[in-house]
Amino acid sequence: MKHFNPLRGFRSKRYTLSCVAAVLLAFSGCAPRPQTQAEAGKQGVVADKAMVVSAHPDASEIGLEILRKGGNAYDAAIATQFALAVCYPVAGNIGGGGFLVYRHHTGETGALDFREKAPAAAHRDMYLDSLGNVIPNLSLLGHLAAGVPGSVDGMIKLHEKLGSMPFAELVQPSIDLARRGVVLTAREARMLNSAREEMIAYNKHTPYLTREQAWQTGDTLFHLDLARTLEHIRDKGRDGFYAGETADLIVKEMQRGGGLVSHQDLRDYNAVWRTPITGQYKDLKVTSMSPPSSGGIALMQLLTMVEPYDLKSYGWQQPQTIQVMTEAQRRVYADRATYLGDPDFYKVPSNGLLDRSYLQARMQTVDLERATPSSEVKAGKLPIYESDQTTHFSIVDQFGNAASITTTINGGYGSMVVVEGAGFLLNNEMDDFSAKPGVPNMFGLIGGEANSVQPGKRMLSAMTPTILEKNGKLFMVVGTPGGSTIITSVFQTILNVVEHGMTMQEAVAAPRFHHQWLPDEIQHEPDAISPEVRQVLESKGYKLKQRNRYGAVEGILVLPNGKLEGGADPRGDDTAVGF
Repeated sequence: MKHFNPLRGFRSKRYTLSCVAAVLLAFSGCAPRPQTQAEAGKQGVVADKAMVVSAHPDASEIGLEILRKGGNAYDAAIATQFALAVCYPVAGNIGGGGFLVYRHHTGETGALDFREKAPAAAHRDMYLDSLGNVIPNLSLLGHLAAGVPGSVDGMIKLHEKLGSMPFAELVQPSIDLARRGVVLTAREARMLNSAREEMIAYNKHTPYLTREQAWQTGDTLFHLDLARTLEHIRDKGRDGFYAGETADLIVKEMQRGGGLVSHQDLRDYNAVWRTPITGQYKDLKVTSMSPPSSGGIALMQLLTMVEPYDLKSYGWQQPQTIQVMTEAQRRVYADRATYLGDPDFYKVPSNGLLDRSYLQARMQTVDLERATPSSEVKAGKLPIYESDQTTHFSIVDQFGNAASITTTINGGYGSMVVVEGAGFLLNNEMDDFSAKPGVPNMFGLIGGEANSVQPGKRMLSAMTPTILEKNGKLFMVVGTPGGSTIITSVFQTILNVVEHGMTMQEAVAAPRFHHQWLPDEIQHEPDAISPEVRQVLESKGYKLKQRNRYGAVEGILVLPNGKLEGGADPRGDDTAVGF
């Protein structure tokens, strides 16, 4: 653990007061300084009592400060969510949605669905031309790509059920941050610059996130309109967003650009408490998100499919390990395309998909001497049962509560539409529906009728916020962004710890690979597969394709001595902080 450096906190005025407090806490032995993962070694940040791991140091610090004040993990989750909307606009949001999985210190678990919904005026063929072909980018960019946002209602529902501090105190730090301004990292400046042309093209006004000269590292970005919107939410709760001035601004923005979200859509939106997906992998209890996220079901399918194989003896990223994991992924994503959708509109056959005999039968066709072409793999015949930008954060508090939250506006900066006068980006989650069955979305995922566009329906997701227990006690909190790669990234991270003996930090930093049925290829990060292993896999018929680094896994592991290890992904500015 590195020593606290009080000078680091003064990269802008926004740290002046918090840094003084941090210095005092540090010298009392309570608070290590914030540590981005580029600074961490083989083991992540270790703390005695509490941990916050998020995609941005400002958000992590705000969440941890709530815990220091005596708030619980759910209070910190709310504060972190709003903070990410300010300091991480590429994915943090109030104009999007997401999922939360929690574990109370009593052992109770639950799941909150604050996924966006299709507007009432949406319809099945809204992204097709007169010949029935998908119109490029219509579900991706601009006003028609936006679903009804769910993040604000989700945070209010979370506070009503599990919060302990006054709601206003959880929103105020983000208001302060928005007014003080966020000092841009090199990565943030680069992402804003890359989005500039599309933001200008898809807005009827000049978005405040753009400017004539390029953003530079160290520039301060002020979010003054967003600060006012957050003040409305602080003072009026749900009505501060879904009614009144903010709702008027959203609807005016929709009317300017031909979008569909109406006042009635905003009034009608509701986040929903759902029963999470639970299962067993060896001696671990796994709790993950249920539909309309495909993540929990797909993760449990993957873990169940590979459980009979001795991955530990095969070795990390060795040919047999990669083969077994790839063949499981191939079959799971075929099932996903056929069977998964919004459970309020479609009867998802969860029990059948998770049946162990069904999953074992799916793996009986695996031949470790050759790749199974995806053309030979279809969705399985179920037994009869039951008549790329996102962000994740993981939190464990000093009371033993845990929260795993994945939130998104879908693509980087969502639809590129900034609500004029309100200061936040709208999502492009409508692309997560099947614009036309059998046609891939932006992540290359195929969907079917179960995920077709319908008014008021939630679009299918891959988000996989997950909590693991061992011997009845908290063991791991994990999740990631990454579009279609979310499920496989969480899957690999768990196996990295459980089967390959990695620390939490090593597990989230390890290079990853991914197969999603179609296209029929193993996509992998540059250093994920050695030349020798690649040669073996190609000799067996596997197609490999190198891609850029992806995902940003945020994990917390409970160590044997009871301390917490926070692993923050080195692929970004992700930061673990604890005390």
